[in-house]
Amino acid sequence: MPHPLTDDLETLARPVVAAAHLEVQSVEVLAHRIPLTVVVRVQRADGTDVNLDECAAVSGPLAEAIEAAGLLTMAYVLEVSSPGIGEDLHSDRDFVSFRGFPVEVLRRDADGAEVRRTGLLLGRDAAVVQLNERGRILRIPRDDVLRVRLTQAPPDS
Repeated sequence: MPHPLTDDLETLARPVVAAAHLEVQSVEVLAHRIPLTVVVRVQRADGTDVNLDECAAVSGPLAEAIEAAGLLTMAYVLEVSSPGIGEDLHSDRDFVSFRGFPVEVLRRDADGAEVRRTGLLLGRDAAVVQLNERGRILRIPRDDVLRVRLTQAPPDS
């Protein structure tokens, strides 16, 4: 269940973040931490990575806006960061960064049926996505791949 102030903090953050030419991706209040932590994840409208300088540029004005609004009366920590990578891999950078990680590949077979394969990601090039499935190297044509996503657990041995 979200913290009662999450919506108010997000409403407050949106114009401050927009002034830095960014968007609010999410606001999370971590009340179980001491002190309480407010995490504001920001992103660019075009989806490219947000850098540390951009996060820092938002942090000061956002802290001032929170203080001026008087929403938080207790001690808190403000963290402004990028959302990081989601479960789905899209860019060449994602495929390099997560080489060796367990993934699930959703592909379309010759009959048009969707097939799921799991294994360790070996990489991707212009022609194929390579997967190590229990020691067997699979080369799946990129045109057949519908989605590649990170999984929580390694594939069964």
